[in-house]
Amino acid sequence: MDNLTHSLVGLTAAKAGLDKLSPGVTTLCVLAANAPDSDVFVGLFADRWTLLHHHRGITHSIIGTICLAVVLPLLFYAIDRLLSRRRNRPPQVKLRGLVIASAIVTATHPFLDWLNSYGIRPFLPWDSRWAYGDLLFIVDPLVWLLLGCAVFQLTSRTRFQRICWAGLALLLTGLVAFGPARPELSHPNLLLGVWIAFLVVSVLLFLKNAGQRWHSKIAITGFALLVAYCAFLALAHRVAVYIAGDEAAAIAKQNNEAIARLAVMPTLANPLRWDCTFTTDAATYRFRLGLIDRTREGSLIRYPLPTGPLATALQQVSQDRRVKIFLDFARFPVARLRDETCASQTLVQFADLRYTEPGRSRGNFTLDVTVNCLNWEVAAR
Repeated sequence: MDNLTHSLVGLTAAKAGLDKLSPGVTTLCVLAANAPDSDVFVGLFADRWTLLHHHRGITHSIIGTICLAVVLPLLFYAIDRLLSRRRNRPPQVKLRGLVIASAIVTATHPFLDWLNSYGIRPFLPWDSRWAYGDLLFIVDPLVWLLLGCAVFQLTSRTRFQRICWAGLALLLTGLVAFGPARPELSHPNLLLGVWIAFLVVSVLLFLKNAGQRWHSKIAITGFALLVAYCAFLALAHRVAVYIAGDEAAAIAKQNNEAIARLAVMPTLANPLRWDCTFTTDAATYRFRLGLIDRTREGSLIRYPLPTGPLATALQQVSQDRRVKIFLDFARFPVARLRDETCASQTLVQFADLRYTEPGRSRGNFTLDVTVNCLNWEVAAR
């Protein structure tokens, strides 16, 4: 999930009662909720392929999460001891309370990341296989609303805090209304209407002093609503898998193929629309499924298994470092030659079909490798 979601989870957990365990727990919870993403610092010292290789790696595994959950409160405790000596005051934080809060909140990060289709590798360093929950889209505005509106009531006591929340609300409203992802939404105006309605209700609750009246119950209610939302997504996903299975079976039968693997993945801000990708013994397919009509939406994408010149080119680029990292990450890798009739050079274009197609540049989800068409040796780009 995005780091705003993780931060809101940490803040909500603190206001749900963890902040009573020790001074400094609120700050600790926000940091702990984001701690597994410390692997992104690899990108400061290496290229994007090294970052892709390490992101959602050991820091998102079970052993890595346990280590982070212990190290962070120890750092807090050590800093507090140093400050107490310098300022000649007793230590303030309680190590036991910090460890308990850190353990709970740090664990939410890999769990939430597992819920989306990007996945995690929970058993590193012993097993590098990916695991996917396929329930939550990697960015979900409804999660922002459920948790953000809850903790807004509890963390808006000063003018500065209210200004910060107002700025965040304006920024996110702008993204929902005019952001680059708007064309991908099936009902953008409906989402904007729900968004504004939530904000209005949240402001009215604030004016009624809801935070002072209900305290931690508001944060607990936010988590309860999030659990209910995830339960609804799980039900919708189960229905989508059933329908997608029938659709994929019909497609495979039409082409005299056998299904090997099927995945049904969430789409942005629409629990009634799912992306379906499956492989057979001859090809990889992708289509979009609507639960209301229980039918396939749009065109069917099909990439046959590599043969001929493409298979030869793939064999030659197989030792390329970027290709190894990409194929280790990709869940549904596909490839094509940009020009199969080339005279000198062409590109082998890779893509992870759960995100995009070859030839459509999209960050780490695509890769182009130059190949010499005469002798199929990889040329430096």
